[in-house]
Amino acid sequence: MTVLDEGFAARLRAGTRQEHEHAERSEFVEALLNGRLDLDAYADLLGQSYLFYDVLEQASDHWTNDPLVGAFAISGLSRREPLRRDLTHLLGHDWQDRLTPLPSTQSYVDRLREVCFTDPKAWVAHHYTRYLGDLSGGQIIRRRMQEVYGLQEDGVHFYRFDQVAKPKPFRDHYRALLDTTPWTESERDDLVEETNRAFRLNRAVFTDLAAKHV
Repeated sequence: MTVLDEGFAARLRAGTRQEHEHAERSEFVEALLNGRLDLDAYADLLGQSYLFYDVLEQASDHWTNDPLVGAFAISGLSRREPLRRDLTHLLGHDWQDRLTPLPSTQSYVDRLREVCFTDPKAWVAHHYTRYLGDLSGGQIIRRRMQEVYGLQEDGVHFYRFDQVAKPKPFRDHYRALLDTTPWTESERDDLVEETNRAFRLNRAVFTDLAAKHV
């Protein structure tokens, strides 16, 4: 059976595997997981994440009732409030006043604003990149933050998806949505391309964080 026979979700995963693997091998994330950084570096990661999640979730609100992609605006995924709780715990109530986007974060935010409110497939590309990653690899980060840095509930709310079903059934549901949404072949090609771009934008944030903290 070929990737094309398996459906679009499998094609998307295969078509973005290389960029995904590059992002996973980030120097910053490796140093964080090994306990070589301090909590300020972790707080910086969450702060930068808040900036792009805020825009992505504004776009999610925009597409909620769309007949083509509204089903991807799944209740319980929003990360803005968990990030606010974690940043308040780590940095204090004035955390937003201290939040400055890294150059790569600004580029990420600019791309989200450019495409995610007008192009449904681009929004799905960025949505897929962020949420499926945080539901999978993000759980490794959560456990390491608890083990290495002594954080318990406060500080790792970002990586808890308490309103979402168990990860595997959720991922299966999400991939079924990718398979059954009536994309054209051109739209599928564009979605794969934008997903790769999303992984590169995310990797650039890790690169900037490494330059600052490692």
